[in-house]
Formats: sequence, C-alpha cells, structure tokens
Amino acid sequence: MMNDLQSIPELLVPFDVSRETFEKLSLLESELRRWQAIKNLVGPGTLDQIWERHIVDSLQLLAYAPDTARLWLDLGSGAGFPGLVLAIAGQARGLEVHLVESNSRKCAFLRHVARLTGAKAVIHATRLESVVPSFVGKTDVVSARALASLATLLGWTAPLLKAGTIGLFPKGRDVDAELTEARESWKFAAEVLPSRTDSEARILRISSIESLS
Repeated sequence: MMNDLQSIPELLVPFDVSRETFEKLSLLESELRRWQAIKNLVGPGTLDQIWERHIVDSLQLLAYAPDTARLWLDLGSGAGFPGLVLAIAGQARGLEVHLVESNSRKCAFLRHVARLTGAKAVIHATRLESVVPSFVGKTDVVSARALASLATLLGWTAPLLKAGTIGLFPKGRDVDAELTEARESWKFAAEVLPSRTDSEARILRISSIESLS
C-alpha cells in the first residue's frame, strides 16, 4: 500500500510507515488505553506520550536491524514494546517476532492485539531463561527494552550473540557506565547508536561476544 503522508503523523514519516501499518499501530494504541484502566500495563505517566515514548521508541529499532532479519526475539516484552510494534511494522518484510513475557495479564493483551492486527507475533508466557536456549543459532536479532543492566542482558543472551545473533538494547543516560561494567566480564563489539526519541538515550548494537572468565 502506498504511503499517505497526510494521514500519518509527522513523527512516523521518517520510518516510511504505510497507511495500513499506521492503522494497526493506532489499534495497538487504542487497545492499550482501553486495557490500561483495568490491567495497568504501562506507567500511567506515559499514556499521554504513547506514540513517542513507546511506539516510535520501539519502531526505530527496525532501522538498526539487518535488512535480511526474519526472526526476532524480544525479551521482557511487557505491553509489546518493542516486540509487538516490530511485529506490526515488520509484516511487509516477512518479520516474525517472538515475545517473551512472564506476566499473564500482559500476555493476554499481547495475544489480543496480535490477533486484531494480524501481526506475525508468537507469545511465550514464561521466563526468558527457558526460551533463550531454543533460539540459539536461529534468531537474527534479540532485543530487550528497560529490562535489566547490560551486564545482566549479556549474561542472558550470550549463547545467542555467540551464535551470530545481533543484540539491540535501548539504554538511557547511564549507557557508558553500563558498558564499563559489562566489559569487566565480557569482550564484545558495541556500536553506540543515537535514539530518535530521546537525545540522552542510546541504542546499543552488540555482537561478537566472549566471556572473560
């Protein structure tokens, strides 16, 4: 479907989002607002900034992933950020996203919106430690947003990264300190990329990891 720039919010224009994708992301937004009153899926203070704080912040990760990526693993998906946004926006390129979330009410929301939007999203209602081993050598990208420190994330995802998976981890203003801490235990390649939604935030693209112990 051709882009309709008059219908799509300005903050989405740089991402070349189609009208169809925008409508599905809008459905995610409306369902999140509806469920939030009962389920408390995201921080209440972020509801007035859903598009910038959650949707666009998630969407930007697609630009930092390989164009050939077809399988994506998102850890600690919460209310679908970034995993569900990526599944919706990545439909045209054949992207399948596996979302790992241990909270049952959030999993119910993820399944609900995935059905409504037709997103190619698989929900794993369990702890990430039980899922990661089955994706070693299979997933192209692994992501985690606001889940844990980089050192902890590397401990969880090292088997994936060693097998060639790219790690995309959004981080805040303490990114340098997190990198320093992680390098006490791991040797890895890290690209520090800009965030389009927060001048103080960064996105880490991690590869080529080895344990120092």
